[in-house]
Amino acid sequence: MHELTKTDARRIAVRAQLLGKKRPTDLAALVRHLTMLQLDPTSAVAPSADLVAWSRLGSSYSPTELEDAIAEQSMIDLEGMARPAEDLVLYRAEMAEWPGRGELRDWQEYLRDWVETNEGCRRDILERLRRDGPLPSSELPDTCVMPWKSSGWTNNRNVIKMLDFLVQRGEVAVAGREGRDRLWDLASRIYPDEPPVPHGEALRIRDQRRLCSLGIARSRGAWHPADRVDVGGVGEPAVVEGVKGQWRVDPAQLGQPFSGRAALLSPLDRLVYDRKRLAEIFDYEYKLEMYKPAAKRRWGYWAMPILYGDRLVGKLDATADRDDRLLRIDAIHEDEPFSKAMAAAIDREIKDLARWLELDLMLPGGRRSTSRVRAATRA
Repeated sequence: MHELTKTDARRIAVRAQLLGKKRPTDLAALVRHLTMLQLDPTSAVAPSADLVAWSRLGSSYSPTELEDAIAEQSMIDLEGMARPAEDLVLYRAEMAEWPGRGELRDWQEYLRDWVETNEGCRRDILERLRRDGPLPSSELPDTCVMPWKSSGWTNNRNVIKMLDFLVQRGEVAVAGREGRDRLWDLASRIYPDEPPVPHGEALRIRDQRRLCSLGIARSRGAWHPADRVDVGGVGEPAVVEGVKGQWRVDPAQLGQPFSGRAALLSPLDRLVYDRKRLAEIFDYEYKLEMYKPAAKRRWGYWAMPILYGDRLVGKLDATADRDDRLLRIDAIHEDEPFSKAMAAAIDREIKDLARWLELDLMLPGGRRSTSRVRAATRA
């Protein structure tokens, strides 16, 4: 049982996420280590996947690198995650057992029954893709006899839901994009023709790789729509001073030197995505407020967590106004007073973000700046 301080745990997490002073230099290697990039379309500043890559690789990274990798299929878009194409073998056994193995839960039975009831629509979509694919979802037939029911935005969006399930079954795949629309095709034309890793072994490998990317995690955790945040029984057991319960830690991260830096993070960044771990290890309060009315937001629509060394020290409220070619800085919220060194390092990152976006900075009060962001912008 490893006994860790919170500082130990934070440094393990930051180093495992490749946010230390020494930056990675290659997108493919970065994604292979992180295991995935979440392809969320929100671009208040920039799409999350690009922000995650930029925060590690710096301004040498170009979003076209990710677009090209998916178009060339060295990476695959699997359920909204960009993953290395070679990782597909870790998911094929699970696809073959959709909607799950063993005794199914009620919601799994509902998914199975909905697809079976709409078998004709499933066949129509596959035949259209076989004949004319790749195609956007808007060009695929909706011949469902049982509409999809939802209290959310997917209500009656039968083709979208059918495609989701056909991806989970390994029958269709994303072939690329046309603007913001995904293009769909038969998975047999997209995925490498390699035998799947057996289900149990695949889950263990995925847990191990997830722990390598997180550094420290719980063995069991809450369900998240993007990807799991727990790691099963891999790694070694640990306790963190002042935090209840046991953790699993990547032994390769133990005893390693730490050298940190300033970084601006996507709200969906894996360092901050597990909000429970965020509170327990980093003592950091954060909620994504894009779904809140503007008057009820504390930090901003797409407030970016600010990392300094092994601590999360504030939030950056910024918006990219591409029509006016401006990166508007509305506020820098300090969770603790910034020292001169912290302020200077964070300002440099903000300037680098603007350069990478090819935008000028606009400070509160409508002042344009191409130099450092002044402390007066902080709230």
